[in-house]
Amino acid sequence: MLQAARSAFEERGLGVPLGEIARRAGVGAGTVYRHFPSKDALFRASVVDRIQLFTDTARDLADAEDPGGVFFRFLASVVRLAAQNKALCDALEAAGGAGAADAEVSTGPERDFAEALGVLVVRAQQAGAVRPDVELDDVRAVLVGCMTMERRRSGEGTAAGAPGRMTALMCDGLRASRTVTKLPTMAAGRNETRCEVCDGPVAAAPTGRPARYCGAACRQKAHRARARERADRAR
Repeated sequence: MLQAARSAFEERGLGVPLGEIARRAGVGAGTVYRHFPSKDALFRASVVDRIQLFTDTARDLADAEDPGGVFFRFLASVVRLAAQNKALCDALEAAGGAGAADAEVSTGPERDFAEALGVLVVRAQQAGAVRPDVELDDVRAVLVGCMTMERRRSGEGTAAGAPGRMTALMCDGLRASRTVTKLPTMAAGRNETRCEVCDGPVAAAPTGRPARYCGAACRQKAHRARARERADRAR
C-alpha cells in the first residue's frame, strides 16, 4: 500500500485521489483508511524517508571543507532529485514558507531539513560564498521555485528546457558579489538606521557621528571593499 502511494504521489503529487492509490495497491479505500486516518497522513508517510535522507546528507556536510561549494552542490542535488518527484516538490513547498500553520510541518522532518539547510547557509555566508543579506526563508523559497521550474521545463526539449539551467540561475542569484542587486527589506522605523553592508539595524550612537555599520565585522567588510575600489582605480 505504501509503495503504491509513493508511486502515485511521485507522479501526481498530493492531488492524486485516494481511490487511485487503493486501486494501485489492490485494496479497497476502507483498507487504506484503517491504516492511515487521512490522505495527508499517507502522503507524509510516503515522503518522510526521502526528506530524512536530504536532512542526513546536509548534517553530514555541516563540517565539510569548502562550505560554499558544498552548499551549492547540495542545493543542486536536492533540485535534481526532487524535480522528478512531484510528492517531494509538494512536501518541500508546503514547508517552504515561514510560519507554517501545520504543527506537523513545524515540528517534523521538514523542520529538521530546514535546520540542517540553515547550517549550510550560515557556513557558506561565513566563507563569503553566499550573499550576507540572504536568509534561510529566501533559500527555501527559491529552492522550491527552482524545483517547480526544472520540472516544468524538463519536457520542453529546448535549450531553455535543459536540465540544470534553472538551478544554475538560482545558484548565481545566491552567490556573493559586489554587483548584485540589493534586496528590498521591510520598511524601517522613521528614526531607525540600517547598516550599509548587511542592512541590519544599527544602534544609535550616543555621541559623535551617526553609526554606519551594525558591528565590527561589517565595518571591516566595508573597509576592505573601499580598499579594493582604490586599488582598482589605481591600476
